[in-house]
Amino acid sequence: MSVRVTIDARKIERLLRRPGGIGERILRRRAEPVAARARQLAPGTMGAGITLRVEGAGRSMQAVITSTHPASAYVLGGTRPHLIRPRRTKALRFQKNGRTVFAAVVRHPGTQANNFLAQALREAR
Repeated sequence: MSVRVTIDARKIERLLRRPGGIGERILRRRAEPVAARARQLAPGTMGAGITLRVEGAGRSMQAVITSTHPASAYVLGGTRPHLIRPRRTKALRFQKNGRTVFAAVVRHPGTQANNFLAQALREAR
């Protein structure tokens, strides 16, 4: 007595590639640690806005990790030195050495880039 098993490679490939299928689950399982690490590395409340989604299907399926915080571009890319001017009032008000200071213009020194998304990706490898 014998049993013949035939595997249709096209059907298996379709199962792997379909949205919500095993291929997507494997991709999510590999991408979630990167998103979790990015949430840890993000400054302030920026980590709460980090999302993970899977786009595409088949061979073009990819995991996309996004930071939705409005200041993400400035943190990831840094800023050059720039002037800050008041928008609605005549002067800016801020605290310096425990004192309240008013100024018409402030020269901001800029900020260094903090690409926490790329760092999370490097650490997850």
